[in-house]
Amino acid sequence: FGVHGIGGIVGALLTGIFASESFGGMGIDQSIADQFLAQLKSVIFTLVYGGVLSFIILKIVDSLVGLRVSDDEETQGLDIALHNEQGYNM
Repeated sequence: FGVHGIGGIVGALLTGIFASESFGGMGIDQSIADQFLAQLKSVIFTLVYGGVLSFIILKIVDSLVGLRVSDDEETQGLDIALHNEQGYNM
């Protein structure tokens, strides 16, 4: 999220600003503020849409197979418990 999420949000918002002819863009029929608000609405919609669908998908996966390993597997380490591999030779 730190790279693609924040970078995508900033890029989407700045697209509305830099599309203006005053910044060297192709020009838009709306003012910079109107275009920025349109971009902001689309970003908010995308965040809400992605969040709601992720929540639904996680609930379905949790009910089918679960999202957590057991406490014993977590204590032992997932490399050994799930893959029978050792991450570090110590």
